[in-house]
Amino acid sequence: MDACSIAVVGATGAVGRVFLEILEERGFPTKDIRLCASKRSVGKKLKVKGQEIAVEEATPELFSQVDIVFISASSEISRALAPVAVQQGALVIDDSSVFRMDSDVALVVPEVNASDLESHKGIVSIPNCSTTPLVMVLKPLMMVNPVVRVIADTYQSVSGTGAAAVEELRTQSGQVLAGESVTPSAYPHQIAFNTLPHIEPFLENGYTNEEMKMVNETRKILHDDSLAVSATCVRVPVVLCHSEALHIEFANPISPAEVREILSSFPGVTVLDDPGANVYPMPVDAAGKDEVFVGRIRQDVSHPNGIAMWVVSDNLRKGAATNAIQIAEEVLSRNLLKSAVKR
Repeated sequence: MDACSIAVVGATGAVGRVFLEILEERGFPTKDIRLCASKRSVGKKLKVKGQEIAVEEATPELFSQVDIVFISASSEISRALAPVAVQQGALVIDDSSVFRMDSDVALVVPEVNASDLESHKGIVSIPNCSTTPLVMVLKPLMMVNPVVRVIADTYQSVSGTGAAAVEELRTQSGQVLAGESVTPSAYPHQIAFNTLPHIEPFLENGYTNEEMKMVNETRKILHDDSLAVSATCVRVPVVLCHSEALHIEFANPISPAEVREILSSFPGVTVLDDPGANVYPMPVDAAGKDEVFVGRIRQDVSHPNGIAMWVVSDNLRKGAATNAIQIAEEVLSRNLLKSAVKR
């Protein structure tokens, strides 16, 4: 792959910092890295690939000097900056939900639907961090046996909300253990030693926005508008990694052994499934890793064609930063930089 120039918008945030680490880990080919963040962070220096790089303000002129812009900030920032970057000739890989369901925007998990990049029009979205592990599991299975219905219950870490939520969990945990009162801020209720069946606003149908993201994004990525998906998304007092309990109904009978074999051979998925020896995926083990871990694979006793399983992945890595870099790698390997490498 030819080296390219990149800009990282949101470089000082939780995902942005992980992104910069992974950039170095994977040896992504860069000849110039520009870091952007809010005005209060301008001038701050971050160490990337052994060099100190000063944070700048994102401007049209800066975008005109790079090939790829990675955006991991608020939806408002993505909405404002992504079209500007594209207009300046850069490819945008966006972490927000703003463009995901746009028919002109590819929504991509490279192991699942990399071919969708072939028709990109300047912006590529990465899915919600709870959608990615779901489609990583569904894709290889539905290639063998059509999937009819999926029920997903998620157990999502506080890092999915941001650094302030992580600090709130830590602070509240100390307060509760000390017998002190707790004042919620990042969430509507105490998160320490608690679970909240509430991620993002509730909609008229009784589901939350987060839950409907999983429904709609899964269908788009898998190119199956008829797939029945229902989700309940829960915030749990865990710092890192999202977990999911999945119940998958297939068109035809399938055994747990077949499922283990299929998933074990799919890139990016690791099966950890020996409950008798207390072997199953857990957030403490998945943190800092890029794989989607699957275990507790068993026949669903409520349906003859059903399989139940437990899935865990690092929401800041495969759920966000790693997936974005993998998309860029795929774009370069397929020679899909529309503007070509300009420098």
